[in-house]
Amino acid sequence: MHVLIPVKRVVDYNVKVRVKSDGSGVDTAGVKMSINPFDEVAVAQAVLMRQAGQVSRVTVVSCGGPIAQDVLRTALAMGADAAILLDPGTGESDGPALTEALSVLVQHEGVGLVLCGKQAIDDDLGDTAPMLAALLDWPQAISVNRIELIDAGLRVDCDGDQGLEQWRLPLPAVLGVDLRLCDPRPISLPNMMKAKKAVITMLPLAELASSASGRMRVLSCTTPPARAAGVRVGSLPQLLDLLRHLPALNAGT
Repeated sequence: MHVLIPVKRVVDYNVKVRVKSDGSGVDTAGVKMSINPFDEVAVAQAVLMRQAGQVSRVTVVSCGGPIAQDVLRTALAMGADAAILLDPGTGESDGPALTEALSVLVQHEGVGLVLCGKQAIDDDLGDTAPMLAALLDWPQAISVNRIELIDAGLRVDCDGDQGLEQWRLPLPAVLGVDLRLCDPRPISLPNMMKAKKAVITMLPLAELASSASGRMRVLSCTTPPARAAGVRVGSLPQLLDLLRHLPALNAGT
């Protein structure tokens, strides 16, 4: 079975994000970038499944300019077999265009399972797996923290509103994985050096998507207001009185 993992290049989770002075977006100049942690877990899980003989090939794909090759090489060093970079050209692509391209790529590559990170830590949308599953008309599961191959399908554990949910899905399928699925192993130096020399397939995004140009745009970006200082109360009645006068609890009055 061939597994495909979309990976995204995001601001490293240890970096404090800064907004540009003109409010047009996040300032990434001189900022450390890395593979999205949820996507990293997806790659690690696919490699474990291949080592267990459950998967025959692991391919990672990302979208962006040549600079985005660094996250693909990280995935190759983790054990992925092949990497594909979708080049958006001079324009800017967005989620719908990229998801459409992924759906075409999945069918061209003969993929049997897509492992997506549940969400990206930059926008927290969590829309890639649901949109891709809809375009492919494949079953999906979100917030997956355990995967088991059974017969010709999958048994997965997911976080639900009422607690833990267990699902059985036929293959092919799309899964959005959570951080608790597995712990990525440290990358060895030999694998890191080998990944630096690996060949990355370059594909124009316009060849896979009917419209590679972005369909959404950011109107403004602002820093959230600082959290107000805590208030110490002397008794339970004082606490209840403060809670009753909170704006959030009186919004509908």
